[in-house]
Amino acid sequence: MLAREYLREHADDYRLALKNRGASVDIERFLELDSERRRTIAQVEQLKAQRNAASQEIATLKKNKEDASSQIEAMKRVGDEIKELDGRIAQIEEELNNLELYFPNVPDASVPVGPDETHNRVERTWGDKPQFPFTAKAHWDLGEALGIIDFDRATKITGARFAILSGAGAQLSRALMSFMLDTHTSKGYREILTPFMVNADSMRGTGQLPKFEEDLFKLAGEKQYYLIPTAEVPVTNLYRDEILDAATLTQSFCSYSPCFRSEAGSYGKDTRGLIRQHQFEKVELVKFTLPENSRDEHEGLTADAEAILQALNLHYRVVTLSSGDMGFTSAKTYDIEVWLPGQEAYREISSCSNFLDFQARRANIRYRGADKKLGFVHTLNGSGLPLGRTLIAVLENYQREDGSIEVPVVLRPYMKGAASIT
Repeated sequence: MLAREYLREHADDYRLALKNRGASVDIERFLELDSERRRTIAQVEQLKAQRNAASQEIATLKKNKEDASSQIEAMKRVGDEIKELDGRIAQIEEELNNLELYFPNVPDASVPVGPDETHNRVERTWGDKPQFPFTAKAHWDLGEALGIIDFDRATKITGARFAILSGAGAQLSRALMSFMLDTHTSKGYREILTPFMVNADSMRGTGQLPKFEEDLFKLAGEKQYYLIPTAEVPVTNLYRDEILDAATLTQSFCSYSPCFRSEAGSYGKDTRGLIRQHQFEKVELVKFTLPENSRDEHEGLTADAEAILQALNLHYRVVTLSSGDMGFTSAKTYDIEVWLPGQEAYREISSCSNFLDFQARRANIRYRGADKKLGFVHTLNGSGLPLGRTLIAVLENYQREDGSIEVPVVLRPYMKGAASIT
């Protein structure tokens, strides 16, 4: 959510931001309502001043045993008018709130302007693409041949876009989770395990509701619960409606969770393999920081996600998403794209975003400085990393000609010393 002062005083800047994003919201209606709200509040304040003056006049008349009936009648009319105007203010406020929930964040000045991923900017690459003396296979062929990924039985049990990991596949996934959490906690992140269901207020706080409800799995029943699309949602909402001591910031969390997404609008995309599943697992990184530190913390969070790929010796690149390609809530996003030799393509494995105070305003997360003044914190998050996509990268980059998989050295302690999957 954006500050109303910004929308009011920099409406032309926001119109340009919307154009750069390719977004369409009713900013004109917002400005009209905001103006009416301020005029109506001024009217109410003026009427309250009249009522206060009339009350004093009535008290004086009564004290002097004089007739105050006309003043009492006039004050009653003023009271009725105030009540009517207060009702209108409540209506305006509700409509403003509903409008604001659909207003996207403003892209940072450093974000490349463009309508889609073709305008993303490559910032850096790390490592080298592996060279094989044979034709590299995709993970779905490798996994099924080794008996560690089963798509058919998952479809029978549940439906499309689900998978079963078994044996060394399940062990490798668990090894990745433990390795990621151990790595991040060694760098000062606090591990946290949250509920995997949240309420609607939590979804609104991070920006999933109301705009992206079709992407969510909502539980049927008396309680309005949603399965989380990422641990970003419960972790960011830890401090919803709270005031933090500025001296405690930055706070950094890492959290494992399953993630549930309907993948609405992705019909026909990535129908094979583990890339786009309705259920997957991830280790998420979340930071709460002061406004003056958020850009540096964004770089640091991205580097922490990259460190996992570097430890696994997986070639990747980092790109800055263009204004038209980044998420609704983000001011700036780095995508980390890992090289998958079986598909001969870079595929996104992490998105690391700085939301500035956008989420904090929605969730009402503030801090109090040494000067006792209040401000909104800045929130950041990124995958550090998704287990499924990292497993894909290991299978495809560490494959051997005979179909076996070399286990990366850093994962072997988590795999009971196993050096390969055969």
